[in-house]
Amino acid sequence: MPNGLTPIKIISSGIALPENKIESWQLDIKLNKPKGYVAKRSGIEHRFHAKDNDSQAELAAKAIHHALETQHIVPHSIDMLISASAISVQALPCTAAHILEQSSLKQGIACFDVNASCVSFITALQVAAGFLATSQYQRIAIVSADLASRGIDWQDQESSLIFGDGAACMIVEKGDGTSGIITYHHETHTKGIELCEIRAGGTRKNPRAGMTDDDFLFHMQGKKLFRMASSLVEDFMQQVLTDSKLQLNQIGTVVPHQASHLSLEHMRQRLGVKSEQLIDIYRFRGNQVAASIPSALHEAIISGRFYGQPNVMLIGTAAGLAFCSMVLIP
Repeated sequence: MPNGLTPIKIISSGIALPENKIESWQLDIKLNKPKGYVAKRSGIEHRFHAKDNDSQAELAAKAIHHALETQHIVPHSIDMLISASAISVQALPCTAAHILEQSSLKQGIACFDVNASCVSFITALQVAAGFLATSQYQRIAIVSADLASRGIDWQDQESSLIFGDGAACMIVEKGDGTSGIITYHHETHTKGIELCEIRAGGTRKNPRAGMTDDDFLFHMQGKKLFRMASSLVEDFMQQVLTDSKLQLNQIGTVVPHQASHLSLEHMRQRLGVKSEQLIDIYRFRGNQVAASIPSALHEAIISGRFYGQPNVMLIGTAAGLAFCSMVLIP
């Protein structure tokens, strides 16, 4: 085992998308904008939005089943399920329980949620590695599923153009020790805590404490958020590289949160990530919140840009304001 490596192996991946495909020109009409406006402003050609009665748990289960079928994995071999979603199905019980109910996985297995907003999947991968290290659990399914469209504020032009729905699953084992996590780094800067939020759904905004319909919608102060993230991300990236004892040119593939067209361009222009390193699925998915990073990772896997690479970086920003990254050997 390489020195300092936390062993974990991704053995299969899968995704699921709602049937409802939304072309950018359809949003031009919805928002009463000239043809081509949304595509130009958002950088998205199409994305997927769930219907009002579609189930988040069912979408997550479909992603799990895709991952199982891809590598012919027996459902009963999974002994832990982690839901790594930004928005829960309901306050209680946990979203993982709802997903287990809809899936073909074995009843009685351990299941729980890891919620770190848009970087939930990276955090869950680190948590899974810890459980696998105990050898009490042998095979873990991590699934992220978010229906971002449910929280879109169509009066807010800045944020309403960027979101899509989806789910992605990774199935992991401890492996033989040749693959694993080199470094995991997570920072939260609460000066940005109100720059990206959904206020309702917890104890802060509810019928007794007081709430409005607007509190259930996604709110983002985009310009302030981008400025703050931009001022911090270069130092964050340097810390990740320092911790991993690697240079950026030693990273074969960079899998970022598909936050926005501007954020991906910032990675290219300011952080120096080359286009051939970067996984960019934003034009065809939009920002899928927590499902964004594992969906992009699935794309890296199926396009031959994960296995065989010397090192892979997962990186993203999230509400909080949080930054999270992992460097691993596939």
